[in-house]
Amino acid sequence: MEAAVSGGVEVSGLVVRRGPVEVLSGVDMVIRPGEACALMGVSGAGKSTVLRAVVALEPFDRGSIDVDGFMLRPGRLASESALKALRQRVGMVFQAHSLFEHLTVLENLTLAPIHTVGRSPERAVATARRLLATLGVAHREKAYPGQLSGGEAQRVAIARALALDPMTLLLDEPTSALDPARRGALGDSLRSLAREGRGLLAATHDVDFARAFADRVVVLAGGQIVEEGPAAKVLDDPAHPATRELLRYASDAG
Repeated sequence: MEAAVSGGVEVSGLVVRRGPVEVLSGVDMVIRPGEACALMGVSGAGKSTVLRAVVALEPFDRGSIDVDGFMLRPGRLASESALKALRQRVGMVFQAHSLFEHLTVLENLTLAPIHTVGRSPERAVATARRLLATLGVAHREKAYPGQLSGGEAQRVAIARALALDPMTLLLDEPTSALDPARRGALGDSLRSLAREGRGLLAATHDVDFARAFADRVVVLAGGQIVEEGPAAKVLDDPAHPATRELLRYASDAG
C-alpha cells in the first residue's frame, strides 16, 4: 500500500456493510495532490459509497481514511461540528448538483464559508466570484439554480465545493447530465484544478471522459479494487475481466 503524501487521501482496508451485504470488502487507494483519478466500475459497484465514506456522509465498518491528517475511523458518523476540519480538506460534488434552489448562485457559494468556518462576507464573496470566473460562470452569480443549464449547474457545484479551498475534490458521476461538448469542457476545467495541485477523484462509468480527464484509473468490482494504473494502459489494455466487462458495457451503450 502506497502512503498518501501531504495533502492527499489514503483509504486503507475500507469495509462497508449494509445488513448482510458487504458493499465494500477492503478497499485500499490513494488520492495524490495534483493528480486526476477516475474511480470506475459498473453501476452498483460501490463507487459512490467510497466517495461518501471519504467525506463522512456514510459510516464504515472496518478500515481507516486519512484525509491530509484528519483520521476517520469505523463506527457512527461524527457530528458536523467535529467535522469542520474535514470539510476544509475535501469537497464533494454530487451527481445531482444539490444546489439550494431558493438561493442565488453567489449565496450558494458563500453559505458554508460564512456560517461554517466564520469567514467575513466580504472575503466569502471575493472567493466565490474568483471561483465562478475561473470556471466560466461569473455572469450567472445572481441566477437561481433552476435558471442554469446542466453544464452551468455542474460548474457552480464545483465552485461551491471549492469555496472552502479543499486540497481534494470528489465528484460523483459528473458527466451524467452533460452532452459531449460540455463533458469536454468539464474535463478541461478539472485538469486545470489538478494543475493547481488539487487531488481529484471522479466516480464514473463514462469511459471517454475518463480517458480524456484522468491520469490514473482505479477499477472497482465485487467490493474491491481489481485493477489500477495509468488511464491509457488500463482503458486500452485492460488486464482484469471486470475492466473488460466495463469497456464492453460502455461500447454497447455508445
